[in-house]
This record gives sequence, C-alpha cells and structure tokens, in this order.
Amino acid sequence: MADVVLISGLSGAGRSVAADVLDDLDFYVIDNLPTSLAPTIVDLASQPGGGIDRLALVSGRNHDDVLPGVAKMRGAGHRVVLLFLDSQTPALVQRYDATRRRHPFAETAEGLLEAIETERRLLEPVKAEADLVIDTTELNVHHLKERLIAAFDETDREHLQIAIESFGYKNGLPLDADIVMDVRFLPNPHWEEALRPLTGHDPRVADFVLEREATSAFLDNLETMLIDLLPRYRAEGRSYLTIAIGCTGGRHRSVAVTEELSRRFAARGIVASTTHRDVGTKR
Repeated sequence: MADVVLISGLSGAGRSVAADVLDDLDFYVIDNLPTSLAPTIVDLASQPGGGIDRLALVSGRNHDDVLPGVAKMRGAGHRVVLLFLDSQTPALVQRYDATRRRHPFAETAEGLLEAIETERRLLEPVKAEADLVIDTTELNVHHLKERLIAAFDETDREHLQIAIESFGYKNGLPLDADIVMDVRFLPNPHWEEALRPLTGHDPRVADFVLEREATSAFLDNLETMLIDLLPRYRAEGRSYLTIAIGCTGGRHRSVAVTEELSRRFAARGIVASTTHRDVGTKR
C-alpha cells in the first residue's frame, strides 16, 4: 500500500512547483504521467522491496482519466490525495505572456483565453472531487511552497490540515475556501487616514480591529463553532479545511481577524497555516 498524491489542475497554476516541493519532501515524483497508467505505476512501486512508499504523480492532458484512476488506486487499498491547483484566468494569461510558453490546448483553440477556458471546463469534475484545492491566483512561488509544505509535511494522515486565509470581496471569493466568513460589519481602518496605508499585520491596525466588542464577540462565537466542527470534519474523512475571512479590500480587518483566529487555534494546540491573498492589492 502506498501514499499517493495525484497533482491535477490548470496548466500554469503551479503543478511543476508542487512536484518540486513534494520531491523535497521525499516523495518519488513522476511528471506528466498519462493518468490511465497511474494505477499500474502505483501497484508496481508498492511491491515488496520496491522501496517507494510515497508517490507524487503529475497528471498529463488526459483529464478524463483522472477520476477513474483515483478510484482504481483507492480500490486497490492505496491512500490517495487528489490535489487540484486552480487560478483565475487573468493570472494564467499573465503567466503565459511572461513565459511565452504554448498552452497545451492551443492547437484546438482560437487563442489563449479559449484554450484556458476549454481546459477549465474539462477539469470541472476533477476539481469537484478534489481532496485539496489551492487557488494560486495571488500566491507567489514561496507562498505556494508554504501551503504545500503545510499540507504534506505531515506523516500523520489522520491530522486535519487547516489553512486560514484573508481576502477582499472586491477581488472575488477564494476558489479554495470551504468556510467563508464576512467581517465587513466591523469598523473599517481604511477610513482612518493614519491607518489606511498599513495592513492588518501592523499592531495599530490590529488593535483598531480587535479591541472592539463586536470583534471579540464574533471571534468567540467563531472559535466555538469551529472547535465543534473540526472533529466532525475529521469524522467525515476530511484531511484539509480552508477557512476564508473576507473584508472589502482584504488588507485590514480580514488580515487582523485571520491572525487572531490562528493565535487562538495555537493556544488550543491546533496548527493552522495563514495566507493573505490581497495584502499587496491597492484599494
């Protein structure tokens, strides 16, 4: 029996970065694999004396084979995590323009936009069944590595990996969120001239947001609800949970609340990674 991470997702969303990170975490990585061959590769690797017990497979262009391949591997008793890397179309266009690479679907599409949307449509069923979805739209390489390390640098597969991310509603909902909480009801530091250029990482902004009775009551209730929900997610077999905290711009209130929720989790011995999607976005 082997531990397998099958990496799928949109071209340009970071599959190569994911493969490199898992290679650093001592996974045996096979890139651009026809997914129909994945069950055979995994079975061979898990034979006695094979010496390979952690595999990372980067799926190729045969997207229709991904879900049947996952089902077959799981049916053979292998522990399989389906990782899906997503990104919004403008970010993908920018990346392809920067690298001047050819999109895999370019030959059958009229232009890059159509190629991206064709692949997105074909991958919708895979994304719907993924164990972990990571939206890389606003993540640089280092932030993506941090998310992947937090998710896969754990030997205890029963542990629920928790990620908390801040975001701004004006830039759209995060693609990878399981739970979304809206903190736009809190007083906005943006309207304080001295606080406007800062972010929720600054103690002055954090104090402005957190030292409110409404914030304290909200965090108390949210913490209680989440602590009650976490074991229920584990009982349902979930391995990953992403909690998104949103405000208008994603730079002040949501950042401060995200960091405070992470601190409260840490005080209970619960590890949660944090990311801030829109901190660098100008309002």
